[in-house]
Amino acid sequence: MISEATQERFAREVAKYPAGHQQSAVMACLAIMQQEQGFVSKDSEAFIAQYLDMPEIAVHEVTTFYNMYNQQPVGKYKLAVCTNLPCLLRDGGKALEYLERKLGILMGQTTADGLFTLQQCECLGACADAPAMLVNDRNMCSFMSDEKLDQLVDSLRAGESQK
Repeated sequence: MISEATQERFAREVAKYPAGHQQSAVMACLAIMQQEQGFVSKDSEAFIAQYLDMPEIAVHEVTTFYNMYNQQPVGKYKLAVCTNLPCLLRDGGKALEYLERKLGILMGQTTADGLFTLQQCECLGACADAPAMLVNDRNMCSFMSDEKLDQLVDSLRAGESQK
């Protein structure tokens, strides 16, 4: 199930920590697994737990605590809208609802074409720029009005049609 190349990457991460502290590499191992498989499955969590000599539940707690780890396959573009209180007070909930209508899916779902997965997330640390969201856990988007959401989704779709 886990390739030799993946295990070598795990070993490089574990080597960064003192002997007996291999559990410190759990986040790096989860990221590696997600890069290779697109998400972190229960089987992947079990392998990482065994590899790092830690309880499976401890690995699962890390997977579920951080929004950046996908526990199921996601679309090419993961749109994570902040729904923490400051963003909600500045229309974060409305932005999420607008995207649900625009994409024709509910929060937590993926569009039929596999392009978009819509999620909610906790604080992105951009409260002054609310409502805020992340695209693919990397690109921060701020002040997400309906117009800006339209531009974002339309530009992502247009990029796909040009390929």
